[in-house]
Amino acid sequence: MVTVLDRDLRNDISVDIPWWTFLDSGVANVGVVSALQGREFREGTPEFGEAFGTLLMHEFVCYRDYVAHEPLAFWRSMSGYEVDFIIGDHSAVEAKAKRNVSPADLRSLVALPEEKKFKRYICLRLEPRARREGNITIIPFLDFLRSLWDGDFK
Repeated sequence: MVTVLDRDLRNDISVDIPWWTFLDSGVANVGVVSALQGREFREGTPEFGEAFGTLLMHEFVCYRDYVAHEPLAFWRSMSGYEVDFIIGDHSAVEAKAKRNVSPADLRSLVALPEEKKFKRYICLRLEPRARREGNITIIPFLDFLRSLWDGDFK
């Protein structure tokens, strides 16, 4: 379970519902069930997106438990914006299982309130090169994971 970010970030208080995720994709109707139904893990399919999120969740939980020992949370506003992962009090991370990230894909990171500044706003995706959109770093997920385990995101 990943808990909701418990800080009052603005008057638009975050929704206080924990986010449950399964670290075994088969349990989450992605692996075994999808295979039995003949569905494939092709880029652009819902199954691929769920598997991508599960992979990142697994990495973040391992990083939290074995290295950082800092909270792992997510943020969801009453108006429906959500950021997939909040690492400690320093990094807001949104995951997109696609190659081309558009400004519309970054709305949740932009919607994080001004009162709570994170050191980093990051969008993980499948594009081959890193780039910036305003204060948001869009980075290939494998590059991010290497940097995370090297200790660059504390």
